[in-house]
Amino acid sequence: MSLELDARALLRRACALSEGELKRFLKGLPGPVRREIEEGWWAQWHRGQVPPASAGAGLEAGEDWLYWQLRAGRGFGKTRAGAEWVWRQARAHAEARIALVDANLDDVVKVMVEGPSGLQAAARSGEEARWVASRRRVDFSTGAKGFAYSAERPEKLRGPEHDFAWCDELGKWAKGDATWDILVLGLRRGERPQAVITTTPRAVPLMKRIRALPGFVETRGRTADNRHMTERFRAGAYAAYGGTRLGRQELDGELIEDVEGALWTRALIEKSRVTVTSDVPLRRVVIGVDPPASVGGDACGIVAAGLGEDGIGYVLGDLSVAGLTPEGWARKVAAAAEAWAADRVVAEANNGGKMVETVLRGAAVALPVKLVHASHGKAARAEPVAALFESGRAKFSGRFPELEDELCGLTIGGGYEGPSRSPDRADAMVWALTELMLGPQKLPPGVRGFF
Repeated sequence: MSLELDARALLRRACALSEGELKRFLKGLPGPVRREIEEGWWAQWHRGQVPPASAGAGLEAGEDWLYWQLRAGRGFGKTRAGAEWVWRQARAHAEARIALVDANLDDVVKVMVEGPSGLQAAARSGEEARWVASRRRVDFSTGAKGFAYSAERPEKLRGPEHDFAWCDELGKWAKGDATWDILVLGLRRGERPQAVITTTPRAVPLMKRIRALPGFVETRGRTADNRHMTERFRAGAYAAYGGTRLGRQELDGELIEDVEGALWTRALIEKSRVTVTSDVPLRRVVIGVDPPASVGGDACGIVAAGLGEDGIGYVLGDLSVAGLTPEGWARKVAAAAEAWAADRVVAEANNGGKMVETVLRGAAVALPVKLVHASHGKAARAEPVAALFESGRAKFSGRFPELEDELCGLTIGGGYEGPSRSPDRADAMVWALTELMLGPQKLPPGVRGFF
């Protein structure tokens, strides 16, 4: 049994002792076991920092993982998890040679070795991880050695062999493919060579390659998962960036990619995002609806959009729902119309025809209900609306992650490569903005503001 398991078993036993008995019990334990109880990483980690079992997710029973990627948001504890894993190998394998790879040598030293969550900080009483700058090496008190490498100079990895590797912030590696390939070819010492990757996600080709490798396992996590983080930082970070592309990547650890030929890119969405106040008057508000074909099928897309006095169309809200009966989603449409003081409901009638209007009337939608028929595919209908955003004539008034994901899946030529089977939210938005900005308009007198 490992020292860690010994300590945990003894700690459970100690919980039944009185205070006096506990003091005598701890005093009589061997030094390494007592230190494990007092300083063991297992007493501090949260679930996402725990290395996968031998048969990790996605592996066959009994199969060992080769590459563990911890892909998570900032502040999750990736660096500490990587440092603790390296120390675990250094304690168990006194002759181990461990590669430490980062975007540059400065990051290896300041983050992986000397940083507040690095190897030196993770050392326990009586242990040392001494940085030998002249040799670009970490000498562990256990006898193991760590060797620093920069992804700017992958040729330095050519020749040396390693038992283990810790790769930090892989998404930042300037010569990532070459660095990874040479590293893996030299990861051949010992009986069970393994590599740990700790990184915030970036949609780089290397990250895709590694995720497809045999023996790959992945742990994902969010900034909010770290129970040791201050609530002040957590709340401030999510208030500033939650729901944005940057926040979803840097806080939630999502790998966000642009689909080739997408009508909306992440950059276009961020450029089109505004914070609109009640001082901006609206000429009209429309609720776009894309009804589901069946109960329990696709979502019912419900999106509110408004035309401002400045001539700009604003996406105001995504109120889409899933899994409801026709009466259920119709009530949601009625509530949206009331909440936004809408002038009209525009609903696609391809699935159900007049039934859509009947259901909406039954939910007391006391507004003009315009039924529209889709003669072209969703992506084709979306192209002129995408052009409104590209020209600055349409904006997102807020953050709508699920809607934005669907928009980024619509491609030129009519394809869809986004989440879910159908882009219902996107289609509802397209109907609303088409009614407001691309079709005949009959503007009612008066103006109203956002509220």
